[in-house]
Amino acid sequence: MLEAENLVKQFVKNEKKHRKVVFSAVDHVNLHVNAGEIVGVLGPNGAGKTTLLRMLGCLMQPTEGIVRYTDGNRIVTDQTEIKRQIGYLSGNTKLYGRLSTRELLTIAGNIYGLSEDVIQARIEEIARILSLEDFIDNRIEKLSTGQTQRASISRCLIHSPKLYIFDEPTLGLDIMSSSAIIDFMQKEKARGKAVLYSTHYMEEAEMLCDRIVMLSRGRVIAQGTMDEIYAQTGCENLRNAFRVFMAEEIKEETGQMEGNT
Repeated sequence: MLEAENLVKQFVKNEKKHRKVVFSAVDHVNLHVNAGEIVGVLGPNGAGKTTLLRMLGCLMQPTEGIVRYTDGNRIVTDQTEIKRQIGYLSGNTKLYGRLSTRELLTIAGNIYGLSEDVIQARIEEIARILSLEDFIDNRIEKLSTGQTQRASISRCLIHSPKLYIFDEPTLGLDIMSSSAIIDFMQKEKARGKAVLYSTHYMEEAEMLCDRIVMLSRGRVIAQGTMDEIYAQTGCENLRNAFRVFMAEEIKEETGQMEGNT
């Protein structure tokens, strides 16, 4: 479905005395996502999660490295086709508040070139999947945070993508809204779709993900199934395993700083 090889994203940062410093927000990352699985990306703030997802979602060009997209045994190279296969949810998506969710989905369907009949059929299906029926015709500016997030996710479904890339989809949501989104991801996995998503919620990732990728300072510090992560750390839960990996990362960073002094 998706494979990233030696992915790098560098930015130039202006420091004091007009000095420019190049830093890597993503540093030689390798990962893959298969059809019918959920892969979670974890890491502290500033680890490079959003930058990585934006590159994988075709919203940002990598400085180095390759991203391959496949459909079965076929490698997909056409950018338009790749974007049609992806449903991307940004962590800071802003929706036009004066539209209803139904109007938002109609516009999105038109952008993807869907016929009116297909758009209406997809809207009814999406409303059922994400439990939008009670507010689908209300203005988005009148919706709760959880309802707005579901409306935002609904836009990613209109073109029936095969790969979902979600940046913090349940952040700040109430239990009911989070449960609806988690249930949606599990159902899409059962339908053979691939899901790659970032989260800060360890228990959620532990319950939901087939595999985990942990980032720190733009680098992968650990990845694997839950059992593999537990075996590497001797821990019995993801939260403690994450702490072990981060402690090792902090120790390494401290050693590097001392070596440079």
